[in-house]
Amino acid sequence: MIKFLLKTVAGALAFIYVLPLIPGIEFKGGFIDAAILAIVFACLLWVVEAAAMLLATVWTVSTLGLALLILIPLWIIGFWVFPALALELVAFVAPEHLSIHGFLPPILGGLTMLVISMLTGGLNATAKCLEKARGRD
Repeated sequence: MIKFLLKTVAGALAFIYVLPLIPGIEFKGGFIDAAILAIVFACLLWVVEAAAMLLATVWTVSTLGLALLILIPLWIIGFWVFPALALELVAFVAPEHLSIHGFLPPILGGLTMLVISMLTGGLNATAKCLEKARGRD
């Protein structure tokens, strides 16, 4: 529960303070709106990644594994595509709160949200390692 709250608060703060610094991204609303958008972003990112995994699985099975020769390099190079697409979908779902103009702003915003998600997950993992090191499981 703490991890969820930490990620939601970090995402909300990113929607309020960090994303509007990127030219082409505008946020209108308060903290509650930003927290709701952060939750919607997380849900849509999960849906986008699940759909991509489903398509990749179907394509890999139907080509008897040969598609992995194309999919693995695409997955490594295109890691920024999923958060950018999820951010565009958030802007599509809530245009009164978030507007994105152009091609580069969703990519930079998606990478920003990806880094924030990695940092909040990393902080949680670090805290767990410290607790295990102290002998508290």
